[in-house]
Amino acid sequence: MAFAEHEVLVPRDALDVYAFLVDGMNLPKWRTGIRSISLASGAAQAKGAVYRQTVLGRSGWPVSADFEITEARPGAEVRYQVIAGQNRPSGGYYLSTEPAGTRVRFALECQPKGLLSLMNTGIQRAMKAEVVQLERLKDLLAVASAA
Repeated sequence: MAFAEHEVLVPRDALDVYAFLVDGMNLPKWRTGIRSISLASGAAQAKGAVYRQTVLGRSGWPVSADFEITEARPGAEVRYQVIAGQNRPSGGYYLSTEPAGTRVRFALECQPKGLLSLMNTGIQRAMKAEVVQLERLKDLLAVASAA
């Protein structure tokens, strides 16, 4: 199994951070590699929402990576499961309030199947690159807070 996580401290209230993260349409604002995203079904910003997403694959070609929000607890967590594409990681954003703002942990895990399991090291590296983008979220929300 491949696993990666990263944490940042965002100088914003946990409910503000949660509201930004639970809206899948905000992903392209801080995660590189997303080519398109739209709400496919369900209520936006809620458990059960399905987002149709296309990302840039390792080969440079667009890859389907639709996902469903599987848990949405205001101010605490947003979890999701990728439901399309070769790799189908699950992940989440876990929030905790601190005096200086909100600690955000982004964690991903993937259990590659079949021949993909032979590429575990590459999958691990790609997942680490994804979670580290949390630094971009911190910068984006810190600027919005200062404005």
